[in-house]
Amino acid sequence: MKDCALLTVISGFAGSGKGSAMKGLLAKYPDTYALSVSATTRAPRPGEVDGREYFFVSDEAFEEKIRTGALLEHAGYVGHYYGTPRAYVEDNLAAGKDVLLEIEIQGALQIKKQFPAACLLFLTPPTAEELKRRLVGRGTEDEETIRKRLFRASEEADGIEQYDYLVVNDDLDTCVETIHRIIQSEKKRITRCLDTINTIREGVHAFSEI
Repeated sequence: MKDCALLTVISGFAGSGKGSAMKGLLAKYPDTYALSVSATTRAPRPGEVDGREYFFVSDEAFEEKIRTGALLEHAGYVGHYYGTPRAYVEDNLAAGKDVLLEIEIQGALQIKKQFPAACLLFLTPPTAEELKRRLVGRGTEDEETIRKRLFRASEEADGIEQYDYLVVNDDLDTCVETIHRIIQSEKKRITRCLDTINTIREGVHAFSEI
């Protein structure tokens, strides 16, 4: 019997390696996961492609999506909007795909209200010093933006307890496999398998009628 589809929200500090972990999961398990592509009003970074990393839209277009209910969640982050398109998530869950959302903490808590069964993972580097080193090492942002991201990280750190799991990203391959094992184990929780349990129970009870 097939497991139920699971919605997993993955958050973490900027520089924690969320994007790399998602790419690793999709590369290793392409038939298992569907990654929801978020919409954002920030400009693309070098190498980013519209519709792959993000849907890059204007402030006006984003606000229209908010008004029409086309987003499951949305939030402001370091001067820009980010949000999750509704249709992609709902369609893939209905088709039995495990859906991954890579979003920040405000959006994650909005998702949890709409999908109480969602699994929330928080990704972090092993130390604060490593976090700063990764942000500086990316070379894609100026000093002021990095300062804002580190300040934001200090705020986000106070909300980690609202997540279900913490994953330390020290080695990417290990991190990818840890996330995969968590998701697949989470799908085996008794509370997520009630339909399967009831089917088996009905079959076993039939033996008592023989």
